[in-house]
Amino acid sequence: MSVVSHLAILAPGLLGGSVALAPKARGAAKTITIWARRPEVRIQLASQPWCDHVTSTPEEAVRQADLVVLAAPVERIIELAHTISPHVKEGARVTDVGSTKAALTRACAAALGNRAHFVGAHPMAGSEKTGWENGSADLFQKRVCFVTPLPSSDPAAVEDVARFWTHLGAQVTTVSPDEHDEIVAHISHLPQALATTLCTFLSQRPPAWRNVSGNGLRDTTRIAGSDATMWIEIFRNNREEVLRALRGLQTELEGFHAALANGDWLEVQARLERGKAYRDGFRP
Repeated sequence: MSVVSHLAILAPGLLGGSVALAPKARGAAKTITIWARRPEVRIQLASQPWCDHVTSTPEEAVRQADLVVLAAPVERIIELAHTISPHVKEGARVTDVGSTKAALTRACAAALGNRAHFVGAHPMAGSEKTGWENGSADLFQKRVCFVTPLPSSDPAAVEDVARFWTHLGAQVTTVSPDEHDEIVAHISHLPQALATTLCTFLSQRPPAWRNVSGNGLRDTTRIAGSDATMWIEIFRNNREEVLRALRGLQTELEGFHAALANGDWLEVQARLERGKAYRDGFRP
């Protein structure tokens, strides 16, 4: 599946809208069909040049699709997999954009059974903005996309899904669903919890303080402006891994607190230098 003949995208938000824009811009899909839950959104999508067809039901959207992308919030993805299971094309590839993978991947694979091949995916792309209208054809450019097959996944289907995300400009890395959830708990979900907690802490201080802050506070707290409903679902679905990450961070904070309280400036400097070394190691 070098170029997708028929791509179906269900419940497009920021990521789903970008999944539609990127293949059109890059020639990675010939025909794109979209289903959205709200009628007014379907009307808006029908006028977009990158959308070939809009359907009123998810079942209708997937009937002819070779590749289906489930772009709903995490907890709706499993529901959609059950909904489309009797209607999806035999042998079709089905993937998603969900931020948690362990429970979701197993549930979706079970829902589709032998009729279609589910291969989970999670593009590490997006912003604090939501909605398909904020999508971009370049959203996945040089961004990591996790592909999370199960041991029982069909190798050809895994390769097709990985190739699709590569065609959208993403840098694909393949890991197990459980390993994915451990990784993102530390590099994505923990930063969200920290940014949110810092803002809730500072909200107890005089409001005028934020008006005199520099870019450090703005940069550190940008993601605190993300949609709360979306993050509740993510934290609910990856709770144990996020709790483990928080416990590890608490230990690190206690160590910094102790060094500062004891005036152990060599230890404080060592921690600052270790932090700088990690940050300097980020790729451009």
